Amino acid sequence: MILTYLMRLFCLCLASFFVINLVAGLLVLTSSKLAVRFADARSPRAAAHLLLALRLLPFALAVLFVVGLCVPSYLWLEPAATAERVGLLCVALGLLGAVTWLISIERTARCLFASLRHLRLCRLAGRETCMPGASSSLVVVEDEAPLLALSGLLRPQLLISRGVLHALSSEELDAALAHEQAHRRSRDNVKRLFFLLAPDIFPLVRPLRTLERSWSKFAEWAADDQATAGNSRRALSLAGALVRVARMGSAARLPYLSTSLLACDRDLSARVERLLYVIPVLGANAKPAHHGLRTAGFLLAGGLAALFLAPFALSSVHELLELLLH
Repeated sequence: MILTYLMRLFCLCLASFFVINLVAGLLVLTSSKLAVRFADARSPRAAAHLLLALRLLPFALAVLFVVGLCVPSYLWLEPAATAERVGLLCVALGLLGAVTWLISIERTARCLFASLRHLRLCRLAGRETCMPGASSSLVVVEDEAPLLALSGLLRPQLLISRGVLHALSSEELDAALAHEQAHRRSRDNVKRLFFLLAPDIFPLVRPLRTLERSWSKFAEWAADDQATAGNSRRALSLAGALVRVARMGSAARLPYLSTSLLACDRDLSARVERLLYVIPVLGANAKPAHHGLRTAGFLLAGGLAALFLAPFALSSVHELLELLLH
């Protein structure tokens, strides 16, 4: 197949992205069980960060390769000929890369629309109010079904049904709202958006969903820890809220870009037992003071290494691209 200069670049970008994303995704998949076991031995906050990074690693590596190596090497070393033949393998890989991207874009758009629609319906069916001691307003939905969730991305909104509002005591309600506020501070809905945006390693196959489910479990535990802040009485109130809301029956399914008090209802017993018998770690919100300096050091070292190795790296990548093209 004969393609123009820019079309060859576009095809190479998609093909390169697909190959890197596939290889890195398979490596992550083979290590996922070990990673989950390793995360179990860490704090919920650290475990959630680890699994989030591992799930997004194939996507990040593929994007970095395309943006940092593929495009610059092609523009620098590829002759600007009018047209050139491209091999069927490159075209096939490019089509697979395009399909994985289209699927992720469609999935993201569908979930964003569902989230906006659900939030709009809840606002129409409820009333916005401020709870005493709450840091933000919440929408009270005039319904008896169990609903206590954080919905939205840029300005996430707390949603609560009238049934839950009346069923919980003041201590239980305060602990439950603190749990959702912890999700707001952690921007867990935005992290869910990243899961949607990251293309699958192969069209219509999502083998890394196990990591996403494990991340969801640890994110709930981390929110529990932040809500209780090491206070056993507050932990008891949150456990009571979980049990009381669960006994109200099954709720309507929420959009993916939402975090509910009972998001992982299959792990409800583990969450309640953890709140009752495990003392949460104090200072769950604290971040190591040297964390930012360490990250900046890594970025600086990586930037300097890329600066010195750029000519060799770009020429090597261009040779690989030439093999892929033909």
